[in-house]
Amino acid sequence: MKTERCSSSSSAKVWTGRQASLAEKLRGFGALIKSRQTLLLVATGLAGYLSARPDTLAPAMMRMPLLPTAALMLLSLLAAISGTTALNMVADRDIDSRMMRTAWRPLPAGVLSPAEAALFGGVLLAVGLGTAYWLGATFGLIVTAGALIDLVIYTLWLKRRSAWAIIFGGVSGGMPVLAGRVLGIGEVDGLGLLLALSVLLWIPTHIIPFTMKYADDYRRAGVPTWPQVYGSSSARRFIAFANALRAAALVLIGIWLAICPYSLALLALSGIGTIWLSFQSAINPSAKRDLRLFKFASMHMLGSMFLLALGSFL
Repeated sequence: MKTERCSSSSSAKVWTGRQASLAEKLRGFGALIKSRQTLLLVATGLAGYLSARPDTLAPAMMRMPLLPTAALMLLSLLAAISGTTALNMVADRDIDSRMMRTAWRPLPAGVLSPAEAALFGGVLLAVGLGTAYWLGATFGLIVTAGALIDLVIYTLWLKRRSAWAIIFGGVSGGMPVLAGRVLGIGEVDGLGLLLALSVLLWIPTHIIPFTMKYADDYRRAGVPTWPQVYGSSSARRFIAFANALRAAALVLIGIWLAICPYSLALLALSGIGTIWLSFQSAINPSAKRDLRLFKFASMHMLGSMFLLALGSFL
């Protein structure tokens, strides 16, 4: 049975125990890909692809039936994002071992070795990129850019150095929806860039509340966060400003796509709800409001992508 020991010098969890079983290793591989976050980003890619509408898809894509193309796109994004996330876990294993929130993860817990995790992530990333380039060169380049920005610029270079690293994490997070749009129309356009911007503006709400809740963890791990560097009040104002811009960007996208009025109205109302929660958190700050905003913003992002995709066909 696994035992848990807390280091008195760092207060971080250190896990020790017997050799992991096959079932534990399989669960460990599953934990490496952060499935909820990964599936949300894949969903944005699908929304970007569907925003092109079947009747306006790029001629090159018409060589393949719509459903097989979409399925291969989803496979490519799922594998590339999962592989990148797993490799990030390898790079961050020392940070994870010093944080109470993440010490259970498969690498600091000793369930998987760094070599096993790196091989797993590398194979997934290779499959994802290979499939992406098979679908199209521009699509492949954007998926590659997303992986490199996330792994090299965000994780390996800036995460331990600057609170502004989350901006580059947001740029990487916007690549799947841009890639999906590019696959649908055959080129990068203004609407695709605006879709990517909407995801980038969601990232502060996705990351900053956790850095405030687990401030001691991040301080112990030596990772500079926005609240730590600029203060919690500044962090909440940053979130509110980003969410206001994101709500406006999503409505503009809906108008640009000429989605049905009902979908546009729901998009606007949900955006107003996000803005209201953001400013409530900034004016009357509390951990409860931060968590509520975090959950609502994630649902808003997923719901917005659904409304944009569905509204394009109604």
